[in-house]
Amino acid sequence: VQLQASGGGLVQPGGSLRLSCSASGFTFDDYAIGWFRQAPGKEREDVSCISASGLTSTYAGSVQGRFTISRDNAKKTVTLQMRFLKPEDTAVYYCGSPGRQLCRGEYDYWGLGTQVTVSS
Repeated sequence: VQLQASGGGLVQPGGSLRLSCSASGFTFDDYAIGWFRQAPGKEREDVSCISASGLTSTYAGSVQGRFTISRDNAKKTVTLQMRFLKPEDTAVYYCGSPGRQLCRGEYDYWGLGTQVTVSS
């Protein structure tokens, strides 16, 4: 199982970024895919997750209404659209999978992260 996050960068507060997660090595539409983030000195935070079918998704309270997760099973990609970014969104973002169809349990697989920095 290989997962790779991309699309991070430097953005001003209030700006937007779109992160992408590409996957290989498994049957993509069998697995839920999610995003979590890790900031220096802070605990890991599960940001969002989308089920294998794409019919259900979850969001952390801190990003609800600002972030949108989607997936394209034909292209084997998951996208996290981030809007109205805040400095506290600064972190390394990782995409991962719990190894099941629904967004439940711990992530069993994840790849290298992408840095998101929100600063003026």
